[in-house]
Amino acid sequence: MVEPAGPSFTFEGRRYPIPPGGTVLEALAADGLPSFQRSPRYHRPRAPLCGLGHCTGCLVRVGGRPNVRACRYSPADGDVVSTRNAWPSRRFDLLAAFDLLFPSGIDTLRGFRRPAWARGLYQAVVRRLAGFDGPPSPDAASGPVDPPTVRRADVVVVGAGRAGRAVAERLVAGGRAPLLLDRGRSAPAIPGAELLPDTTVTFLPPPGPADPPFSLLGFTEPARGLWIRAREVVVAVGSYDAALLFGSNDRPGVLTADAAFALDRPGAAPAFRAGVVFGAGPRARAVVERMGDRIEALIAPGAVPPELVRACSDAGIDLHPRSLLLAAHGRRRVRAVDICARARGPVARLPCDAVVLAHRRLPHVPILFQAGARMQWRPEPGAYFPVADSSGRTTVPGLWVAGSVAGPSTDPAADGDRVARHLLAGGPAPGAPPASLPSSPAEAPPAPPFPGEMDGYYRELLRLPRRGRWVACPCEDVLLEELEAVPQRGYRGVEVAKRYSGLGTGLCQGRYCLPDALLVLSILEGRPPADVGYITQRPPVVPTPLSALAALDPIAATDGGP
Repeated sequence: MVEPAGPSFTFEGRRYPIPPGGTVLEALAADGLPSFQRSPRYHRPRAPLCGLGHCTGCLVRVGGRPNVRACRYSPADGDVVSTRNAWPSRRFDLLAAFDLLFPSGIDTLRGFRRPAWARGLYQAVVRRLAGFDGPPSPDAASGPVDPPTVRRADVVVVGAGRAGRAVAERLVAGGRAPLLLDRGRSAPAIPGAELLPDTTVTFLPPPGPADPPFSLLGFTEPARGLWIRAREVVVAVGSYDAALLFGSNDRPGVLTADAAFALDRPGAAPAFRAGVVFGAGPRARAVVERMGDRIEALIAPGAVPPELVRACSDAGIDLHPRSLLLAAHGRRRVRAVDICARARGPVARLPCDAVVLAHRRLPHVPILFQAGARMQWRPEPGAYFPVADSSGRTTVPGLWVAGSVAGPSTDPAADGDRVARHLLAGGPAPGAPPASLPSSPAEAPPAPPFPGEMDGYYRELLRLPRRGRWVACPCEDVLLEELEAVPQRGYRGVEVAKRYSGLGTGLCQGRYCLPDALLVLSILEGRPPADVGYITQRPPVVPTPLSALAALDPIAATDGGP
């Protein structure tokens, strides 16, 4: 093995070169899809799922700092990166015996009570299964080096994708200088707008009836506190590829289209060589067109559009329309999947080394729930969206939405430009009637027809025999059986399901479990997902160092600022 000559970091005793401006994940993905850690309860191997920095599939420890997302951390020369939640090693973990000893799941709420003399041991075991890593070391827990950021802004744009950039560019052209925030590490600058990359914010608290300035609290990675007071906020945080329920859906090799694109970099080894794609929409077509030489089959829950049929035919990809994805097989990585045609067709096994989930895009809505915006469930694609008028104004005065977070969008840039024009005009376009938005649930517009495609898909899937573990919440290792037990014991609603099972309490804050859990609970409870509800979004949405927040000066943020 040739040791790198330039800057490098160490992972499991091996030195890796640091790619210019790259992350730990990019460096380790040069050898293919890496597996970083083990899950908290059952110690099942995990690998990146989303590639966006929201899931828990790539958590590592950097020096003494725990739970660092490898897909977002740029290593420094000499960094020591390690994994936790495994003993004695990530590849050979004796604690994986929990996965074999408890095939029906570990009941940490009502179990581990008898015999009484063993309760101390039981509690130690439960605590061991309650997290991914220990606390930071004393040197890693020290305060931030950079001074905190305190700003006052006329308009803040959250998200620097196509919609957010279009908003900022139009505002600059109209004589207003927005503050542009983005979680991304390499968002291009916009002349006339201040850009803060690597930045995550949330609302504290939601605006009141008197329409005071917005207060946004957050941090710029790795640990720089941020406090912003703004008169108006445009949320343009976009959408992401959803997860899916099936047997062994947490295995390394199960990844979203977001992760497939993020790992598909020049010079890196492919994340997979013989994958299957689940989906039949524009996202699935994008995967086929970009990675068709590495796709063996496409599994669609419904019909396959003619243009996707042609793309698959050109790439020699087998088509399986109107099919159910039953289970993945493979211990350390996906090696095959079981599928069957809908209406109880025969089970077929397809060899593969990855499952790319490209069946539906969901909006990043936690920040809108925190802002107090009125939300509405839409059966297609099966998610909550903000209630907004044609200009992008929400039910919260001064809060706007743009792009795919407001609804499925074919042209996010045009959406952003339209929102900015209305914002500059201070209201509806000349000649247009004033927007009428609900201020209470009773005034909300009627929900679209129920159910949607994924509801019908899960109704059929849940009636079939189960194969492998169905993980309803990968962050917390909550199984589908635990979610199903909630209505069986007389409880109703997703908030109670969260408290009962722990679903939605992980680091992703429900992004990859709640959409499917809402569909499952609506089926079990016999009522629409909107009636099942949504979990309370308590800020911050992403883990934030306490030192970053403690360094902020609230007086500077509220009584004048810099």
